[in-house]
Amino acid sequence: MIQLHCFGESGNAYKAALALQLSGLEWEPVFIDFFGGATRSEEYRRDLNPMGEAPVMVDGEVKLTQSGVIQMYVTEKSGKFGGASPEDAREVMRWVFWDNHKLSSQAGMTRFLMNFLPEEKRPAEVIGFMQGRLKSAYQVLDAHLSGRDWIVGDGVTNADLSCCGYLYYPEPFGFDRKDWPNIDAWLTRLSQQPGWKHPYELMPGNPSDRA
Repeated sequence: MIQLHCFGESGNAYKAALALQLSGLEWEPVFIDFFGGATRSEEYRRDLNPMGEAPVMVDGEVKLTQSGVIQMYVTEKSGKFGGASPEDAREVMRWVFWDNHKLSSQAGMTRFLMNFLPEEKRPAEVIGFMQGRLKSAYQVLDAHLSGRDWIVGDGVTNADLSCCGYLYYPEPFGFDRKDWPNIDAWLTRLSQQPGWKHPYELMPGNPSDRA
């Protein structure tokens, strides 16, 4: 069975977990105590990921890191989410790269700064700057989704599973679904897919565990 080392608060892990969940492949989550320093440990970097990042997927002898690569592996094994043609496959990859650089990376850091740092250590100017960059990304995605159900082609692909990574989380980081009607409708469609689960239901680990 495929194992995904992950934790509930991680949108990057959610992208990989959701791909596995919707693919029909057999998999199970393995909790990473990120906030307890697990990814900084010598053991983690030796045995799982020398980059010190999450998620990590283990399937027998295959060990992969980076959510986009794990999504590609899910496509290889399941035949799903890769696009219906070579042109679609390139477009899926374009949006996965765009998300990794312009959306999820910015959203993840902004959400961390606003919610997981002590209030007195939150850098207001940095947060404001990041929210401005994120607004531009939301504009791009919302405009692209106008008149279409999915980011690429006629069904769910890794483009959708990547770009949604942080957008279901309840913690405030400057994203309000009602401000972006096309994104809102797309997130609803995606959440209606058989097997879909919220990140805190799909992966172990929740801020309330540390309250």
